[in-house]
Amino acid sequence: MLKLSNMKKVFQPGTPNEHTAFRDISLHLEEGEFVTVIGSNGAGKSSLFNAISGNFLIDDGKIVLSGKDITYQKEHIRARNIGRLFQDPKTGTVPNLSIEENLALVYSKATHRFPLSFALKNSDRAYFMELLSKLDMGLEYRMKTKIGLLSGGQRQALTLLLATMVPPKLLLLDEHTAALDPIMAQRVMELTTEITEQNAITTLMITHNIQSALSTGTRTIMMDNGRIVMDISGEERKALSVSELLTRYREIMKKELDNDRILLSGEEVS
Repeated sequence: MLKLSNMKKVFQPGTPNEHTAFRDISLHLEEGEFVTVIGSNGAGKSSLFNAISGNFLIDDGKIVLSGKDITYQKEHIRARNIGRLFQDPKTGTVPNLSIEENLALVYSKATHRFPLSFALKNSDRAYFMELLSKLDMGLEYRMKTKIGLLSGGQRQALTLLLATMVPPKLLLLDEHTAALDPIMAQRVMELTTEITEQNAITTLMITHNIQSALSTGTRTIMMDNGRIVMDISGEERKALSVSELLTRYREIMKKELDNDRILLSGEEVS
């Protein structure tokens, strides 16, 4: 479904600021697969997402989505098939527009109709209310409320809904619960699982919480210094603890994981 082959990206080559974002990255995701991505800061996780979404072009390699080569496809064209959520809940919605108007803008992509709310039919509004009710946040009764007035958790849940309202072929989640309080983060993760499973959306999710990475989705990959150093799935993943994963990392990389944010997330390690 998603196939990355021998990808390489170097920023500012030939200068004192030369930086290799990733090297020889190859990854294959089946349709409907949910893969969590972990690694320390600077491992290349967000750069990988930026390459897939078309934020920049790779130097070498190939990106294939649903059998189509999108390696040199422009970002706005890829966005038709790739949904993405960021850590900041303010990203992905228009704050000065109402909940209803934000939904209408996305809905227009599927229906090819005029997107402004005054052009909506009663049946459209009923459909929006039905979608919002699934969030279990009472937003179906606040459709005229401007997005900017919502809490961070409400806004991120709505952003998730908007990104999957017309199910994308691929969903990229870039630490989309990191800025939320624990209760809202848990709710948004529950919604994430429900929506991706119901629509069989192929998903990549970056997280700093190793325990969450091992218990969410179907597969976990670990990046380090621009490479994929671990790829774990199936029974092996189910049986793996945080401590065991860190031990495996130490054995493979011959060094300790040096990211406090990861080490302080999930279960306690020794």
